[in-house]
Amino acid sequence: MSHNTPRLSLGPLTYYWPRDQILELYRQIADSAVDTVYLGETVCAKRRSLNLDDWLALGRDLADAGKEVVISSLALIEAESELKTLRRVCGNGRFMVEANDMAAVQLLAGEVPFVAGAFVNIYNPRTLHKLAALGMRRWVLPVELSRDTLARMQDERPEGLETEIFAYGRLPLALSARCFTARAHNLPKDDCQFRCIDYPNGMLLETQEDQRFLTLNGIQTQSAQTCNLLAEHQDASQLGVDLLRISPQSIHTPSVVQAFAEVLREGRDLSDAQQELNGYMPAGPCDGYWRGDAGLSWSG
Repeated sequence: MSHNTPRLSLGPLTYYWPRDQILELYRQIADSAVDTVYLGETVCAKRRSLNLDDWLALGRDLADAGKEVVISSLALIEAESELKTLRRVCGNGRFMVEANDMAAVQLLAGEVPFVAGAFVNIYNPRTLHKLAALGMRRWVLPVELSRDTLARMQDERPEGLETEIFAYGRLPLALSARCFTARAHNLPKDDCQFRCIDYPNGMLLETQEDQRFLTLNGIQTQSAQTCNLLAEHQDASQLGVDLLRISPQSIHTPSVVQAFAEVLREGRDLSDAQQELNGYMPAGPCDGYWRGDAGLSWSG
């Protein structure tokens, strides 16, 4: 089991932003300490600030800047048009694909090496071996699984398979055929008027007791708190984790990447970096799932 310092990845953009804002993010990421960049729409097929050709062109630019580029697929396929786009994603001919559901796995199996995203829900070593035999080269730990579960999975990880964990960002918890953002505005899903573009980090949901509870992001439900596993980087390294994933947010993403890189590679004081990161979180931190506890809890 490798104990090298984990590499940094930037996960796919989960929110709906204007085109210029998206392009500006990746211009900054091209000069950042990120090693791997995931591109593409994973939440809602109606979001078209960039189409697939735009994402592929962006991928070529990032590859020229020295980044490993992976094209991510939609996590919930609901229409034949979405399957058509998925076939193009899987057959892009240049970049590895992150499969976010089994339709993508079926298209890629035996044809093209792929990454299995967290929504593929790999919960046991048998599944790891099954998908590795089909061409999986990297898997992303489902965000609700604990460090101890990961340790058991790593003990039986197939040779040559990489492991990635979600290390920073609002946790992707669930997907639904219903659009919660449209519903919050009394709009039907088919006439949503793209209201999620008004919420560049999702809609924060609070309980009747004013506890920040969840974030609504179109058809996706996320945590309100921001997962932060920077303090676990040495443990993750000892477990053989290869990549730590940072999920993009509307501001401060390059600063988050830099803070992680300075702790991992330059020996920056952890408490100092944590204090900086706390300033970038709309609803505070969480790390409960990693510890096998309630997901929204924080170890401090």
